[in-house]
Amino acid sequence: MHPDLSLATIMSPAFFMNLLSIILIDIVLAGDNSVVIAMAVQSLPKDKKLKGIFFGSAAAVILRIIFTFFAAQLLCVSFVKLIGGVLILWIAVKLMADNGGTHEAQKKPVTVLSAIWLILVADITMSLDNVLAVAGASHGNLFLLIFGFALSIPLVVFASTLISNLMQKYPFIMWIGAAILGKVGAEMIITDPIIISKILVPANVVIHDHGTIVPAHWLTWVCEILGVVGVIAITYFQQKKAKSLTT
Repeated sequence: MHPDLSLATIMSPAFFMNLLSIILIDIVLAGDNSVVIAMAVQSLPKDKKLKGIFFGSAAAVILRIIFTFFAAQLLCVSFVKLIGGVLILWIAVKLMADNGGTHEAQKKPVTVLSAIWLILVADITMSLDNVLAVAGASHGNLFLLIFGFALSIPLVVFASTLISNLMQKYPFIMWIGAAILGKVGAEMIITDPIIISKILVPANVVIHDHGTIVPAHWLTWVCEILGVVGVIAITYFQQKKAKSLTT
């Protein structure tokens, strides 16, 4: 990494192309993280929501900068994405329980710190691919790398605030958010190196030109559907059970 800020570098077409790429990546990748943050702060009092969104986003971005230096190695380590995927599925169910008026949610009020903690756990597990995308677009320029992560804070804060407000008005959006997390969690699990190398048969994997081995597209889609259905089904039965206990 090198913080090259010379005039020649800044004025070069390559610098502007890399800068534009990072901006577009931030916009595209802000979605999943914004959904998690919006769901995590949904149960907070109105005057604390913005605080939870801001501090959660800022802390997550700081961790991203730290993880940038070994994100590529982490993605190749067996069980990292598997554990991360399971955590995402658990977070999806927990957030729905916290926001669904269940008996458990009523006993344990959500605080800003607990919301930030969930945001950090989710962001750490979901952002390894995002980190690599921004790091790749920066082409080793430290200024571009830090700019990319810094830009993601206002983007995520804005998107999270918007989604949170929409969830307040239209509760069904919470279910859409849970479905998205179910998809992300399942995708992480099926793409973990240990799953690909030890469980999937050769007919169910695809080898890219650069040597990367990934599950076949149809298998990824099936797992994502199962992740979505699983999270929604567990949440539905949890809320149904909680309602029966309160009646």
